[in-house]
Amino acid sequence: MYYDNIVKGKFLARPNRFIACALVNGEEVLCHVKNTGRCKELLIPGTDIYLQRHNNVNRKTQYSLIAVRKGERCINIDSQAPNIVVKEWLQAGNLINGIKLLKKEQYFGDSRFDFYVEGQRRSAYIEVKGVTLEVDRIALFPDAPTQRGIKHIHELCKCIDAGFDAYIIFIIQMDGVNYFTPNIKTHYAFAKALKTARDYGVHILALDCNVSADTLTIQSEIPVCLP
Repeated sequence: MYYDNIVKGKFLARPNRFIACALVNGEEVLCHVKNTGRCKELLIPGTDIYLQRHNNVNRKTQYSLIAVRKGERCINIDSQAPNIVVKEWLQAGNLINGIKLLKKEQYFGDSRFDFYVEGQRRSAYIEVKGVTLEVDRIALFPDAPTQRGIKHIHELCKCIDAGFDAYIIFIIQMDGVNYFTPNIKTHYAFAKALKTARDYGVHILALDCNVSADTLTIQSEIPVCLP
């Protein structure tokens, strides 16, 4: 995926989950944060960031925060981006051969999954999770407790019972990590549910990305390490 009108800035502060203050060309501006996660290890005052400038005069903010520089690595923090790149990846013929139908945001039971796919032989429900937390070249999810994430995992197991394939895909919104693992310290119950789902037959994938200031592209599959 590609972003137009990208400008570089400096992160200053985050008054709330949805708004950040940034310095662009010497001017302090407000920008929309497209990620409600904590991102405390990324959004540090003085950090280089990349913003998308909008031309819509009706917007409350002229900019959206897209990516953050962490050392030599550029990390995309747009929470909408993982679904977009997974759709592009699926349409390019990855994961499921001979896709006949691809629908977004489809319900099964009490959960709404990101994708429903019908292939030549099998049909599948797919849930996508974006990952922006990295520690010592290890990608971790979640960065905050997520009961909703556990609920999705349990519903994916029910998809298996109903005869569908089920996938949970972790999109690592950066490159240069060695493997993915659930964040046990932050939410042990999520890690436990993920391991149970794998044993039940849910496919768990982690895909890293090639990230620049204005692009995000799925790159390759990386190992998943479950406790």
